[in-house]
Formats: sequence, C-alpha cells, structure tokens
Amino acid sequence: MEYFTTTSKASRRAADCVVVGVYERGKLGAGAADIDAASKGEIRRQIKSGDVSGRLGRSAVLTNVPGVRAGRVVVVGLGKSGELGVAQFRRAMAAAVQSVSRSKSKEILSYLTLEDVAGSDAYYLARHTVQAIGDGLYRFDEMKSGRRKGGMPLRKVGLATSKRSDAARSMRGAEHGDAIVMGMSLAKDLGNLPPNVCTPAYLARTAQRLAGKYRKLTARIINETEMKRLGMHSLLSVTAGTREPAKLIVMQYKGVARGQPVVLVGKGVTFDSGGISLKPGPAMDEMKFDMCGAASVIGVMATVAALKLPINVNVVVPAVENLPGGRATKPGDIVTSMSGQTIEILNTDAEGRLILCDALTYCRRFKPAAVIDVATLTGACVVALGHHHTAVMGNNDELAANIIAAGRNADDRAWQLPLGEDYAQQLKSNFADMANVGGRDAGAITAGCFLAKFTDGMDWAHLDIAGTAWKSGQKKGATGRPVPMLSEWLLARCGALP
Repeated sequence: MEYFTTTSKASRRAADCVVVGVYERGKLGAGAADIDAASKGEIRRQIKSGDVSGRLGRSAVLTNVPGVRAGRVVVVGLGKSGELGVAQFRRAMAAAVQSVSRSKSKEILSYLTLEDVAGSDAYYLARHTVQAIGDGLYRFDEMKSGRRKGGMPLRKVGLATSKRSDAARSMRGAEHGDAIVMGMSLAKDLGNLPPNVCTPAYLARTAQRLAGKYRKLTARIINETEMKRLGMHSLLSVTAGTREPAKLIVMQYKGVARGQPVVLVGKGVTFDSGGISLKPGPAMDEMKFDMCGAASVIGVMATVAALKLPINVNVVVPAVENLPGGRATKPGDIVTSMSGQTIEILNTDAEGRLILCDALTYCRRFKPAAVIDVATLTGACVVALGHHHTAVMGNNDELAANIIAAGRNADDRAWQLPLGEDYAQQLKSNFADMANVGGRDAGAITAGCFLAKFTDGMDWAHLDIAGTAWKSGQKKGATGRPVPMLSEWLLARCGALP
C-alpha cells in the first residue's frame, strides 16, 4: 500500500474517493464544509433530505458532486460535536470503508484526520485510519471453492493534514499502522483456518516462513523427544490423547546487538475439545480459536520484524491439540512440570495453563527483561469483562500499567485484575504441589495465580484474551487482538514512537 499526505482542500483533489465527516445537528467537519462550499450547498441539501446523517457510523456515497474533482465523496456521521474520541473516529472510518468496499476505487483520501479527536494527534489519527481500512478490507475466503470474490483494488491511502509540519508524523503513523495491520491479518488468518489445517506443525511452518523472510529473525522448533528431555511433562500431558505431535516454537528477533530480550509467550492449542473433561457440543467448533494467543504473538513478531524495531524480542509458542483418547490425561493424574513442581490435574479442560507453565519456565534461559504471556485462558474472564477488555494480571504493577496504557493508545483496551495469596489458596492440593483449577470463584484470577507460581524472579504479565480474541455469530472470526496493544507497548519501549 502507498501512503501520502496532503494539505489540499477536499474539493480540489482528483481522488477516486474522498472521505469527509458531519456531526449531529448539521455541523460540518472541515472536509465536508469545503465540499459544501464548492458545491454550493450540496452536503447541506443532502442532510436536509435525510440522505446524509450526522449519526455516528452512518455513511452515504455521493457521486458527481458539482465543483468537486473526486469521483466519490463518502460522507460519514461523526456523532455529537465535541464527543469524538478514538473509538468513534475508528467506527466512522470503518463505516466509510464499508460503503465503498465493493467499488473499484484504487485510492481513498481521508479528511477525517482534520477533525479534533480527543486524546489523539496526527500520528495516531493516521495509524488508526490505516488500521480501520485494514480491518474493513480484511476477508478470509481461503477455504472456499470457486473463484474468490475480488475486493476493492485499493492501492493508495491519503491522509489530510492541516499543516505541512504534521506530514512526517502522519507518515510514521501510516507506516506503523500498515505493519500492525499485516501482523493482525496474519493472526486473523491463523485463527480463522480450520483445525485440520492449522495444526501445531502448521504453526511451526508459519514461524519458519517468517524467519526466512526477515534477516534478523530466526525460528527453532523443539519436538516432543526434546521436550521430554527438558522435563516438560505438564505440556506433554495435554497432547497425550492426540496423534498430532506437539511443537515448541521459539522465534528470536535481534534488533540490537546487546540487551535482554522481551519474551512473548502464546498459548497454541490448535483445537481444544476439553480432553477427558469433554466440552459441551454447542459452539465447540470455536475451539479452533484456542490458539489465538499463539497467533497474536506470531503476528506481533511479524510487525516487529517488518518495522525493524531496535529491540530484542523472543516468541515462545507451546503448540498442541487437546483431544480425548486411550492415552489421554485423566482427571486426578499428577504430572511434574519443567520447573520440578507437581500438578494435580483435576480438569483436563484447564489445559492452557499446563502448557504455558512449562513455556514460562523455558523462558528463563533467555534472562528476559520482561515476559508477557497471551492466552485464551478462561471462560471466567468472559464472564468478568465480556468481549470488550483484555484482562491483565502480573507480578509487576508498572509493567501492567504500561501495557494498559499501550492498549488505551492503540484502542485495544485492557483492564487489570488482582492476584494474591488469598486467591492462590484455592489451588491447594492434598496430593501435589498444586491443583490446576481452583473452583468456580474468581476462575480467571486463580488461573493467573497458577501461572504466577512459575514466574518467580521475572517481570511477568498475563493477558487473558478469551473474550477479545474472536467474535461469534454472523461476524464469527478472529479479531487479531491484542496485536495492536503489544505492538504499541513495544514501540514505546524501544523509543520508536514519534
């Protein structure tokens, strides 16, 4: 995709499509006011007739507007004047893209970037514009037969700025947004693939292909034989019932010569039946999304490598299937983790923590500056926070606060949940060092407490994305979250933000 900035007025640009905004009660945004003046009141006439509305997310496509050089003018509602925030801005831009997504437009020029958006600037408005366009144009039709439907052949995205001095910040925002869209699209593709295609081996091959694409990136795949030698019996207990071999995927990006790496750990259960503790049948197909933690950290690594960020980042993905079978782990079994701690498995459907605990122990060899694990870990998290916020827990409040701030800036929001010994008491076992579940109460938190037992001496945060990694219903599909949040956190950490 090609990006450019302009200080020209909306009516004077000969683009395929220009996007302008109007507010409720007939107030015109900057681009709309210019087009209205050039067309001798066309926008206001359309508002009066009801064909154009200032209601947030409503959009209309006008063609052959007199006095305007653009072939199409998309007029999108921005809601109430003075209440335009980042979420509303992205919703408006998404509506505009949806309106022209079936057209043959090769160029979109947005004048929404001239609006006053609370808590944002030229850099973030450009980045959010590019991400909204990327989200709006994303399609997953890889598994459908016949000729694929052609989407909008978009080649250029323009960003209006009020002054030339904003151009560099806007272009940086577009560059970063483009790389984040690429990482999100990869994460979505991996999540949306069926579980008979996206197996642990497929995830491993994806990591290897990325390593072949970027010079500073390497990938190593650890097989089950080596995992046994390492003592990863907790991880291997999850994969005991399936014929698909587990893989431990280790990716390393070296952006600077020296410095401890940040390590991202992603839960990679490519299908979760629950094992012997079998899940109910309805919506079990959505358990192909149980590897979205893995997909997101691989997507973040693609973003980091594409931007050539000056930071060292490692990714560790324990990739498994969880199926019942004659050799499957049973409730009541006790296994020894790589750390040497023993675990009584009371519920085989609480499998994510069993693979993550060994992956977290493996991370110690890197002497990490910080470790963040990402996992579709608990249904309890969905009960607590719904589908809007990712849960953040950890042993370092500053790290958690920085992640939450990054999510706020990226419009990929998170909320911190507590950890503590009071909750950890629920994991006591009569027969092992700990149980893998702590009962119904505070289920997301006790899962975090379980992982915390393997992070002593490391700065660690846990992201539970069970409510945010995918959508159900007619819009079923992976969201690509939290790629924007983690990308923002890494951009800030290495000083790459303008």
